[in-house]
Amino acid sequence: MRAARFHSYGAPGVLVVEDAPEPQAGEGSVRIKVHATSVNPIDVLLRAGHLAPFLPLTLPAVPGRDAVGVVDEVGAGVTDAHVGDTVFGLGGISDTTAEFAVLTAWSTVPEGWSTAQAAAAGLASATAAAVIDALGDLNGKTFLIEGASGAVGSAAAAFALAAGATVIGTGRESNHPYLESLGVLATAYGPGLAERVAALAPGGVDAALHSAPSDSLPDLLSIVGDTSQVVTVIDDQGAQQLGLRKIDARNDSALLRYAAALGREGLYTPRVDREFSLADIVEAHTLAENASGKVVVLQP
Repeated sequence: MRAARFHSYGAPGVLVVEDAPEPQAGEGSVRIKVHATSVNPIDVLLRAGHLAPFLPLTLPAVPGRDAVGVVDEVGAGVTDAHVGDTVFGLGGISDTTAEFAVLTAWSTVPEGWSTAQAAAAGLASATAAAVIDALGDLNGKTFLIEGASGAVGSAAAAFALAAGATVIGTGRESNHPYLESLGVLATAYGPGLAERVAALAPGGVDAALHSAPSDSLPDLLSIVGDTSQVVTVIDDQGAQQLGLRKIDARNDSALLRYAAALGREGLYTPRVDREFSLADIVEAHTLAENASGKVVVLQP
C-alpha cells in the first residue's frame, strides 16, 4: 500500500510517500480503506521526536492518529461494523496516513459531514467528549474555553452548548465571527482575561477548559476557583503543579458515537482549515504546526 512515512525524527521534510506493508484487522478492530486522515498536534510532536522519550516509535513510522474510510475487513468479536460501512475513528498512536488503516474505536459518519469533516472529527471529538464527561453535568452552567476556535475547543464548545451550558470562548479576533456562529460568547485571550470574562459572566464561571498553547492555566483556575472543574488537554506540567486534571482522548467508540449523534442533529460540525493530497504531506504537516482549524490529508 502507499503510505506517508518517516525514517527519522525531524522537521516535516522527513516525510516521504512510499510503499509500506498493509495492516490487518485484529480482534476488536476493523480495517478501513482510508479516504482521509487529519494532522493532529500529537502527530507533529511525534514526527519531530519531541515525545520520543515517552512514546518511542518503531521507525519507519506512519503518522496519523485518526481517519475516515470504508470498512473492508472486520476483526474477530466485532458486531457493530460491517464491510462497506463508512466510519471515522481512531487508530494507534501513529499509523493512519496510509491507504489502509486499522481502527480500534469508530462510529458511522453522519449524513451531512464531508469526507474532510469526518477525517477531522476523530481525535478532536474524542478528546472534547472526554472533557465533557470529566466535568459532569454542564446544564445551566457557564463554561470557559481557552482556545475555543481550535479543533478540540470548538468541539467542546458544541458539546457543552448541546448540554445546556453558556459557553465563553477565547480566540483571535479574526476567529470571533466563527465562535459567535457556534453560539459562543467570544473574547480575546491574554492579559485582562479575568476582567473580560467577568463582564460576560457576572454570575461567575463554573468550569473551564485549557485547549490552547498558552500560559493561562493559573488564570483559569483563579476564575473558576475549583480544581475539579478546570481541565487541560495540553499542559501536563501545569496540571501537575496546580493539582488539575490533564484529559486525553481514549479509544472509546462511545465517545465517537456521541459526537456523531450531535452531528446528525446538526449540533456539531468539525472544523477544517485546509485540505491536501497525500502527495503534499510535507506541506500539510508544515501548515498544521500553525493552523487554527484542522488540516486534512485526502487519499487519491
